[in-house]
Amino acid sequence: MKQTFSAYNIIQKKRDKEKLTKDEISWFIEGLTSGEIADYQMSALLMAIYLNGFDKDETIAITDAMLYSGKVLNFSEQIYIDKHSTGGVGDKTSFIVAPLAAACGVKVPMIAGRGLGHTGGTVDKIESIKGFKTEISLDDFVKLLKERGVVLIGQTSEIAPADKKIYALRDVTATIESIPLITASIMSKKLAEGAKGIVMDIKTGNGAFMAKLSDAKKLAESIRQTGLRFDKNMMTIISDMSEPLGNAVGNSLEIIESIETLKSRGPTDLTELSLSLAGGMIYLAGLAKSHKDGIVKAQTVLDSGAALEKFRELIDHQGGDSRVIDDYTLLPQTQSTYEVKAQKNGFVTKMDCKALGMHCVRLGGGRQKTSDVIDFAVGFIMNKKLGDKVKKGEVLATIHCHDSQMAIAKEIGEAMTKKDITIAATKLRSKKKLIIEVQTKFATKTKTKTKKR
Repeated sequence: MKQTFSAYNIIQKKRDKEKLTKDEISWFIEGLTSGEIADYQMSALLMAIYLNGFDKDETIAITDAMLYSGKVLNFSEQIYIDKHSTGGVGDKTSFIVAPLAAACGVKVPMIAGRGLGHTGGTVDKIESIKGFKTEISLDDFVKLLKERGVVLIGQTSEIAPADKKIYALRDVTATIESIPLITASIMSKKLAEGAKGIVMDIKTGNGAFMAKLSDAKKLAESIRQTGLRFDKNMMTIISDMSEPLGNAVGNSLEIIESIETLKSRGPTDLTELSLSLAGGMIYLAGLAKSHKDGIVKAQTVLDSGAALEKFRELIDHQGGDSRVIDDYTLLPQTQSTYEVKAQKNGFVTKMDCKALGMHCVRLGGGRQKTSDVIDFAVGFIMNKKLGDKVKKGEVLATIHCHDSQMAIAKEIGEAMTKKDITIAATKLRSKKKLIIEVQTKFATKTKTKTKKR
């Protein structure tokens, strides 16, 4: 006899802190995908999961249900490796890492997401480039990947369609910071795209979804174990997000900074993390003897300009205007800028990174509701980093806004100087390391390699 379920009963069960069965979770996700479960019902379940959690079995069940809600690719060669980040402010490494790895012979099947909460989205950022197509068929995705070595698209109706719906709901229902939901969202996409290995950049700090290092480590473990369950080679890198990565925050501004980094003119922190992530991909692909050797190889293609040319090819082959690499005025731009100036002398000792991300959302660089249209031009450039010495009147940040937003820009600037950027008389004793921990696990080996920075 076929078991019958009720959305109401399943939501109620998780609300009351009871464990859901694999069949209940599968039924709910199938119903969401088919349209039988309403968005408001899924939103209710997401909040119940956020508040009461999922155990290991429930996490496995929702990941599998989301994975198999669409097609699943499987590339047989070890050189198919992807990278993913849990998101942060100014995190634009994908546009640097993918070309670096591809220039070294890695095949990079990158299926990325849009903005989530205070964090920007890889797909939103690349769409700043006129004509760039992030929506292509799965057949074209595979063809481009095999021929060109790197593809960057958004979620399609074919790959993990359940996650596409859930992702959009999490973005606007304050249910983002959940280890089971983050694991299921990331891994359903990454497993579906067929990569043989995955490098995960897991953020921690006040600008990350996992603000506590202990939570970041739990998420890293959850993601590694999920990957290993599907025989994927895994590397997790825990990196600091106590300040924006690089200097640029905002879609087209981050594309410019990414191109500058590929021209070997990027910020130190962004370059360091990008090389480490790309080096990990090269290592997992079997094209380097170690992670360190992979980083050396990535540095070589950065210095030679080969990675920049790979990015140019990526833009060309996905319909974008690659002239932006040499002419940044072809990207969306605002009419005005507003300079945020320091109110006193001292040293930058703290940034409220999440608040900074939300300022970009308020300008239109992110979404406050699912129907919002992204403004690619707005954002800001951070002129100071943690630990920097500041003089009164110096520019802390430059806000890029439209003429009609000048009042908002002034409000944001006031918030930055009064709350978001702390200037103290004494210098920071020590700045947090950018790369906190690296763990590597090969599916065919039993030994985990751990490196703490």
